[in-house]
Amino acid sequence: MDFTEVSLTALRVFRAVVEQGTFTAAAATLGYTQSAVSRQIAAIERAAGAELLERRRDGVRLTAAGRVVMRRATVVLDEIDAAARELSGLPGQAGTVRLGWFPSAGAVLVPRALAALRRSDPGLQVVGREGSTPALARALRAGSVDLALLASAPPFRPPDAESPPLALHTLTERALCLALPASHPLARGDYVDVADLRGLRWIAGPSADGDRAMGVWPGLDERPEIAQTARDWLAKLHLVAAGCGVTTAPAVLAAAAPPGVRILPVRGGPQELRRLMLARLPQPPSEPVRRVAAALRAAALDADTPVPPAAPA
Repeated sequence: MDFTEVSLTALRVFRAVVEQGTFTAAAATLGYTQSAVSRQIAAIERAAGAELLERRRDGVRLTAAGRVVMRRATVVLDEIDAAARELSGLPGQAGTVRLGWFPSAGAVLVPRALAALRRSDPGLQVVGREGSTPALARALRAGSVDLALLASAPPFRPPDAESPPLALHTLTERALCLALPASHPLARGDYVDVADLRGLRWIAGPSADGDRAMGVWPGLDERPEIAQTARDWLAKLHLVAAGCGVTTAPAVLAAAAPPGVRILPVRGGPQELRRLMLARLPQPPSEPVRRVAAALRAAALDADTPVPPAAPA
């Protein structure tokens, strides 16, 4: 089979596997069976005459040949999608930026940036999607998003080990906070002492790496009591408001917290820092991407109010 005869379906399946990280996740996203995805990948590898994906226990990774195919496939698929938009009368790709963000960034930062862009660049279309930091890093590599807001915790490793490294720009770096019911005794002050975190009931959810429960204070020196579990940050905050427990939260979420919730800094012990980063592929960005990035930087400066200083001991 000549590679020039590869179908668009095979290219789309290949991109989905690269973006999702596994054959199973790609099949679920596309609505295909896993065997159908495997057949498409086998066909495109036969046409290429080379292995395009390295199969590993933690998912797939592009080979050198795979990176070549992914780069060209992204161009082809983007042009096909642009043609479909033009034919349906929608704006062309030149004025469109595909933006990805992790969940809590969509609460305050992204809406502020998009509102500013509607005023300054009404012709610019931003197509958004939410995802975990690892998923968004894969989406950047696969060419499915142009720009992504990623979260990072110490020791602040790169979001992936692929080459070349993603271009990263730190927007903010702030201490992690605690969200607790306004009626809770610990909510009466301007901060919470780390020693007072022992014995609390936590509202948690699984982390992206599966190593710990998101929502539990990372430096907690006891086995946490998990009262409720939820993936969605807004669900967690509403559970806090209902008095079901406490959870961790970035300071920026204070502006979006529901009534009955206080978000306070934690004093004592090492600070638990969280970094908000803007990521893209290392090649020079287009002008629309630059404008969206500038709006996100401005929104981050506006939304990232420093945590109030803790009272002296």
